[in-house]
Amino acid sequence: MSAIREQDVEEGRRDFLTWRDKAKQAVEGIAAGGGDDLEARLAINPKVTRREQAMAVRYSLHMLEIKAPGPGVEVRVAPWGAVKILEGPASDPHNLTPPDVIELEPDMWLRMAAGVTTWQEEKAAGHISAVGERDDLHDLLPLV
Repeated sequence: MSAIREQDVEEGRRDFLTWRDKAKQAVEGIAAGGGDDLEARLAINPKVTRREQAMAVRYSLHMLEIKAPGPGVEVRVAPWGAVKILEGPASDPHNLTPPDVIELEPDMWLRMAAGVTTWQEEKAAGHISAVGERDDLHDLLPLV
């Protein structure tokens, strides 16, 4: 099941691109201030409405699902959505949770999806909660 309804895809795309553009402006501001400050990039969280953030997350999860379909890894960005991606063992029929689960905060997920930060940077900062053998999405990000 997709993280976004078909009729909402265009709104989600627009909101994701808006979030990305605001984040990139923040990155440019950091660079203009004298370089690449990782700590400042890890804190980027553009001000958008709750609905815009929700739609941006749902759209980006939808794009991830298209890029890497499969039942093997569940990516959760609470409270906005979750998708199953990548080939591998499917969920246990009794609890519906696959053996690999990745839980991310919305602002962190959007930073990585938009290319503001990398998987490795967020993981080194202790922002990623991932369990399982396939708990690394660095090959799939950024989405744009």
